[in-house]
Amino acid sequence: MLKANEWKWALGIFVIVLLAYIIPYTLLTDVAAWYGSFFFWTILTVIIIFINYFLTKNWGK
Repeated sequence: MLKANEWKWALGIFVIVLLAYIIPYTLLTDVAAWYGSFFFWTILTVIIIFINYFLTKNWGK
């Protein structure tokens, strides 16, 4: 079962995934260049990678 701290990280990931769907189709709709959403998704991906690193770094201990 997840600890309280892990639930917070999991909730953060859930919010980021929701933002990855909502923001490009609402706020970035008028950005005609391909890099508008791509840059946003790249930043969110890096954030998710760091969150997953902190979630799994102590699993073997």
